[in-house]
Amino acid sequence: MPDIIQLLPDHVANQIAAGEVVQRPASVVKELLENAIDAEASNIKLIIKEAGKILIQVIDNGKGMSITDARLSFERHATSKIKKAEDLFNLHTKGFRGEALASIAAIAHVDLKTKQENQELGTYIKIEGSNLIFQENVSTLKGTSVAVKNLFYNIPARRNFLKSNSIETRHIINEFQRVALAHPTISFSFYHNESEVYNLTSGNLRQRIVSIFGKKTNEKLVPINEVTDVLEINGFITKPEFAKKKRDEQFFFVNDRFIKNAYLNHAVSSAFESLLSNGYFPTYFLYLTVPTKSIDINIHPTKTEIKFDDEKTLYAILRSTVKHSLGQYNVAPILDFDRSASFDTPYNYKDKKSETPKITVNHDFNPFKNEEQKSIQFPYKREKSQQWESLYTGIDLHKIEVEAETIPNLLFSDDKPNSKTYQVHKKYIVSSIKSGIVYINQHLAHQRILYEEFLENITVKEALSQQLLFPLEISFNKSDIELIREIKDDLQSVGFLFDKILEDSIVVNGIPVTIIESQITIIIEQLLEDIKNDIPNASFSQLDVMAKSLAKSLAIKTGTKLDLREQEEIVNKLFICKQPDLSPFGKTTFVTIDIDEIDKKFNN
Repeated sequence: MPDIIQLLPDHVANQIAAGEVVQRPASVVKELLENAIDAEASNIKLIIKEAGKILIQVIDNGKGMSITDARLSFERHATSKIKKAEDLFNLHTKGFRGEALASIAAIAHVDLKTKQENQELGTYIKIEGSNLIFQENVSTLKGTSVAVKNLFYNIPARRNFLKSNSIETRHIINEFQRVALAHPTISFSFYHNESEVYNLTSGNLRQRIVSIFGKKTNEKLVPINEVTDVLEINGFITKPEFAKKKRDEQFFFVNDRFIKNAYLNHAVSSAFESLLSNGYFPTYFLYLTVPTKSIDINIHPTKTEIKFDDEKTLYAILRSTVKHSLGQYNVAPILDFDRSASFDTPYNYKDKKSETPKITVNHDFNPFKNEEQKSIQFPYKREKSQQWESLYTGIDLHKIEVEAETIPNLLFSDDKPNSKTYQVHKKYIVSSIKSGIVYINQHLAHQRILYEEFLENITVKEALSQQLLFPLEISFNKSDIELIREIKDDLQSVGFLFDKILEDSIVVNGIPVTIIESQITIIIEQLLEDIKNDIPNASFSQLDVMAKSLAKSLAIKTGTKLDLREQEEIVNKLFICKQPDLSPFGKTTFVTIDIDEIDKKFNN
């Protein structure tokens, strides 16, 4: 029987490795930016075209490479970071495996220009699909420039798995933000299709956060600072009132490396316990510094997951540190056992002067006089203060009546007996039909009604808008602003009107008639989150996601009491929908019970 095991050719092995290292254009951006940081660059420039599918270029002013190093950098497992396996547990750099450039060169056209400070000429290397096209000396600036063109040109199947340009661009922006947040002392610039997205100057951490997420972020930040024998924690959390219904502004960094860790995330969330409404999440930018030997970062190809020596201790320290900062900056209520609340002056009387009560004495009073008990009068008379009544302004003290509390009949609804519909537990609408009874879920039914209305407004007719008396300015980060620009026309077709779309905020001067002003920020944030997570490539699907998101946000909630008119309106509108039996998310909106089923209950 012939041998069947064989060694893979290098170019095939590189393409397989690329499948782990390079999942999308954003993966290339991450690797190239980290290489520039390892080269001790103080200024890094990122240029992309067509969401990185055509070009990804990173230019830095770092140390550069020699002629030999430039060529060896494209070989598999070629690295200057480790010499023995133990070095993996004492890393202070970003890249260390030596797979990145070799994997990228296997699936793209790569142009590398690099020059060290003491060299007269630099090196220019051109590689296509792991094949060296040429290498020559060239006049160039100190540092390194890597241009990756035509990503996945030789693996069409992988290229077909890439999403739309807008989605791939958002992934690139996310990677850029993570690297820029980890290194605030480095200047970064980012250009997409020749337009500037970011221009970040060197500064401190607070300045970097504000420059990425908008000027209004500054007032939301609460500093975190704690030093222990186990770890050092620095960074910022945001005040609970600025919590959002999305998690994309939660950043953990360990030794200046962005990581994802659900366990540590739970530690922060538990510190905010009872301070956030259901469905809201805190924003945080937390930097943990731990001994390099206490972590293992070689457990995942993207190096975003880290294994800690003692996670439970980190959890406890992180949770208590966040709680302490919330209390220290008067964000969370605290208990002071050295002070009694009974000494607090109620209402608004703490700044008012107290008046000494006036007492008059009846000098003619004689307790030993033989008079009837009923004529006895108390010798001291205290004058009535006129100020106490002001404590209860707005209440007619002469008309306060105590009404007898009626005991409701728990077996029957308080609706009129001749009503066509009834509401049960503020959740279901019950109505009789020819064959029996129908139970309608008011929340899911209203979702279906609103969904079809919004979809019709977006695709067929123009929606009605209500003008705001005062335009409302809402802050967003640049990633969200770019998405709002993309869907601006769709938002206007729903009923939103925009006065301006600025770099880090939007000015809204008109909203759909179905929403109120206080809901605007929540609805737009939820809409952006839904589009980021659910949108496929088709343009109609984007409109569909928008209609679903608005319907989900605006539908009548479970627990809302409806009057008879509102109940009947939901019933009537539901059964003229094109698909009344399902919500936009595929859940059943109503169930029916035949009269025969009801009869069986009484015949058993």
